[in-house]
Amino acid sequence: MMNFNGAARKRSPTAIAEAATTIGVEAAALAAVIQVEAAGSGFDAQGRPKMLFEPHRFYANLTGLQRTRAVAAGLAYAKWKPGAYPKDSYPRINKAMAINEEAALLSASWGLPQMMGENFRLCGYASVEDMVEAFCASEDAQITAMALFLKNRGIVTALKAKNWARVALLYNG
Repeated sequence: MMNFNGAARKRSPTAIAEAATTIGVEAAALAAVIQVEAAGSGFDAQGRPKMLFEPHRFYANLTGLQRTRAVAAGLAYAKWKPGAYPKDSYPRINKAMAINEEAALLSASWGLPQMMGENFRLCGYASVEDMVEAFCASEDAQITAMALFLKNRGIVTALKAKNWARVALLYNG
């Protein structure tokens, strides 16, 4: 099972500016999205990437007996439920990983960008495991992944225009 305690390196002083330059947006605009998504920090007090496990996505990422087990354990349900999130999602994801590790990692949002594991390809990773491992290592990796996601998801134009409503719609679906 994956260990979520990596190097937990805070961002380098130039990480946001470099990522913003790469996708052609103002550093302040990229920093604003980061602030909204993770309150400015990519790691929790225990040095793990900030993470929110999404039971409705776990449900969607499972089938058959695994889905039945997850529902029975209270780890999965068909539709999003507001306010159904514990303060710490790690106990929940650890239980979900015992059912299906990849589906559990896909079903959580990670780090500064609160990037869903399902978006690993849009963030430049070959697998969700690779993305989570990188997010455990550093905020710089989280910021670079966020910039790639913004570019690959077609959000850069809205970000350049500071059309925050459009950015939120495209970023969060």
